[in-house]
Amino acid sequence: MQTLIQLEMSRRDLLISSAATVAVTGAAGKAVAQSAGNEMAYTSKVSFTVNGESRDLDVDNRTTLLDALREHLHLTGTKKGCDHGQCGACTVMVDGHRINSCLTLAVMHEGDEITTIEGLGKPGDLHPMQAAFVKHDGFQCGYCTPGQICSAVAVLEEIKANIPSHVTGDLTAQTAVTPAEIRERMSGNICRCGAYSNILDAIVEVAETKA
Repeated sequence: MQTLIQLEMSRRDLLISSAATVAVTGAAGKAVAQSAGNEMAYTSKVSFTVNGESRDLDVDNRTTLLDALREHLHLTGTKKGCDHGQCGACTVMVDGHRINSCLTLAVMHEGDEITTIEGLGKPGDLHPMQAAFVKHDGFQCGYCTPGQICSAVAVLEEIKANIPSHVTGDLTAQTAVTPAEIRERMSGNICRCGAYSNILDAIVEVAETKA
């Protein structure tokens, strides 16, 4: 009889212990899940100027500038190509300098001045570079064109500012606008249609007009 009572008590203790373990584990698991959920929901407010207009966003901290422009501001002229900074389709200008917008976070650009293809010109009032691309047929499918044009505008500004490239010969003289300089500086913008010679002609014409 004593053995049976001891066995029954052991079973009771086991059940109580198991129930307590399940309750504690469940509560801990719920806490972990809530913690993970909160981390996924972290956002930040960011303010910058896009094409001359002040814009305020509340975005996930992981949102790239490219996705902020396309998905939040609906400026879809800037294209998502490789999403790895290798094709240049997402090129925009930030404070006058060209960047791959897929490689930078939106929250890193608080107070910056951002220019996309939509901010360069509009139908009936094209930017000289846009007009030159049309004139020289500097695009075929057109997917890379916004990035090509933004990059080309920035390239001429880089040369004007006498910023050397890998092919610049004389670092003591004003950098010249040459086919070699343009090809080198535009090498980060890939055109899968192969309109490179036409793109070069368009950039040279704009450079000569400015000169």
